[in-house]
Formats: sequence, structure tokens, C-alpha cells
Amino acid sequence: MSSSAPRTQRVPTPAGEARVTWHPAPNARRVLALGHGAGGGVEARDLAALAAALPAHGVTVALVEQPWRVAGRKVAPAPKTLDAAWRALWPVLAEPGPPVIAGGRSAGARVACRTAAELGARAVLALAFPLHPPGRPESSRAGELAGAGAPLLVVQGARDPFGRPEEFPPGTPLAAVPDADHGFAVPKRAATSQEAALAAVTDAVAAWLRE
Repeated sequence: MSSSAPRTQRVPTPAGEARVTWHPAPNARRVLALGHGAGGGVEARDLAALAAALPAHGVTVALVEQPWRVAGRKVAPAPKTLDAAWRALWPVLAEPGPPVIAGGRSAGARVACRTAAELGARAVLALAFPLHPPGRPESSRAGELAGAGAPLLVVQGARDPFGRPEEFPPGTPLAAVPDADHGFAVPKRAATSQEAALAAVTDAVAAWLRE
């Protein structure tokens, strides 16, 4: 993959046809595979920002659309169905050759964490990880992070109702994005601009990948 032009690939899975949009880096050192959340697709601002920024850092970004989104459905299926589709996609993600980092935002981050160890992911990137349902901190999903079995980075908005940075277990590798919510959006009157919030996301991920 030496071209910088995005390329779309359709991939059959047990849950239906998925779609991968490749944003290739010349002489890529890594592939970062990113799944979307349950409330949106790969057009999410953080996924789009990473796909635009990381190829210049030698990282090919693969934006993965789960079959339910490709089929136009509005409701995500059960976690086991999401995981099955991700597993089926993995050989395609690994085919270019460089080590693959599994990642995603929200529900996509949970899929990456649950499957990373068995698939042999080099690392896991969890964007806007839904640590708990809003208002229900007792229903923690911290076990999914702990079970990833690979180097981990969480990138979390400071105002995320699904888990603020200070709510994560001590020692969790985490980059906080000031003033940002679950979608990394910031209020118009916040001290942090929307551009600065997305730069905080891309800078944190780029620095982590260099390590």
C-alpha cells in the first residue's frame, strides 16, 4: 500500500458484509484498525481525524464498518455478533503485513478489548471507552480493559458521561481531552476549541504509536 488515496474493501463475515476503508501510509510501520460506536459510523470526528493525521506518521488506518451499519440498520446487534464480525475481518486487516493495532471508539473499543488477545493484536486503542452506562458507575466494564492482554491506551473526554478520566482504575494508560464529551465534542464557550480537542486526540495517539 504505497498510495495515499483511500480505498474501500468489502469483506464477508458471519454477520453479513462489512466494509473497510483503508487510509494507507507509504512504507507503513503499523496498521491501526478502528471500529465505530453503536450510535454512529466511521464518520465520527475522532476516527476521521485519526485517518487524516496518522498516515503521515507511518501508520495505515483501516476504518471498519460493522455489517449492521453497511446494511443500513439503526440498532447494533449483540456484543457476540460484533465480536464475530471483527474476528472474521482480522485476516484482511493483517494481510498488508505490518503489525495490527486493534482499536475503536465506544462499542468499537469494547470489541477491540474483548478480542485483542485471541487475535494477536500488537496493542489496543480505546477511544471514548464506555466504562459504565451514564449515571451507573456501579456497572463497570473495567474488566474488558484489564483483559485486553496487550499494551493499551485510553483516550477519554474530560466530560464523558460514560466515564470521566478520573473514574478509570489507577494505572490505566489514559490521555484526557479537556472539555470533551463522549463524541469528543466541546461546548462553544469552552476554553478548548474543537480543533484543539481533536489535535489532542491525534497527538496523543501519534505519540503512543511512536513508543
